Amino acid sequence: MLACLPSCETTAQRIAQKEDHLAAAGFALRPVTSQQQQAMLNRLPPHHFVRRTHGNSVFYVYADPTVCDCLYVGDQAAYDNYQSYRQQKMLADEQQMTAGEYRDTTWNWNAWGPMTGPGWGGWNPSWNPAWGNWDPGMGQYNAGW
Repeated sequence: MLACLPSCETTAQRIAQKEDHLAAAGFALRPVTSQQQQAMLNRLPPHHFVRRTHGNSVFYVYADPTVCDCLYVGDQAAYDNYQSYRQQKMLADEQQMTAGEYRDTTWNWNAWGPMTGPGWGGWNPSWNPAWGNWDPGMGQYNAGW
């Protein structure tokens, strides 16, 4: 049940959450205050970064015409902070998704038959001729190289 929660978020909620992270990384929110700004905002790709160089400075602009009707503007440091956060979050999500030990004492593993062969006794491509002699370098399976 918990696995489906992220998919239950609305698009607006995901965008708002991303924008919270942009603000935390150092991006400044610039709301639309005129029709000219609205027209300019609508020309940018929504919910994507655009890189802007002005003199010797590099800025990153994130346009949101749907949730906040605004721009988020940040310098290289803010963009780096945001990318670092994304990488840390991706690693944390991956660690959370890592398989854990199943500890249900009433589960009957024997009902599924003997635990040998593909899927039970370790990864072994020899049961599938489509793998041929391919060797990913995984321990006992790299003897062919």
